[in-house]
Amino acid sequence: MPSFDIVSKIEIQDLDNAINTAKKEILTRFDFRASKSTVDLDKKNLMLHVLSENEMRLMAIEDVIRSKMVKQKLDTKALDFGKEQYASGNMVKKDIKIRQGIDKEIAKKIVKAIKDSGLKVQAAIMDDQVRVTAKKIDDLQAVISLCRQTDFEIPLQFINMKS
Repeated sequence: MPSFDIVSKIEIQDLDNAINTAKKEILTRFDFRASKSTVDLDKKNLMLHVLSENEMRLMAIEDVIRSKMVKQKLDTKALDFGKEQYASGNMVKKDIKIRQGIDKEIAKKIVKAIKDSGLKVQAAIMDDQVRVTAKKIDDLQAVISLCRQTDFEIPLQFINMKS
């Protein structure tokens, strides 16, 4: 039976390239002269650590990171922007989590949307991905277009298409 998997992954090397170009832009921008702003990517824990003097510069750094991710063809939905915390002195710190995999709640939403569509497919949650099987490839392609039209708040990729 034809099947495919719905996953949510981000290419870490592309993200690293986007963060490095964002760092270069922050170093050369006029509004960041004499700034102590830093951006660090923790590949092991999938976290992005941003430190700056005030919230305005922090928001500017976030915008630079988003724009560089778009240029690297990465979906910005993969970043989970938390709340900023005040670090020592007058510094503002923000830890941005990088989402990998589909968590159970969103997987349930995806399966429910597929079942509510009325297509003759079976969707099953397998760890951090959703496997969809059907008798016809056309039904699988309809599921892909349905998932692309619906916003599940995370970037989705469709892999392992087997016929």
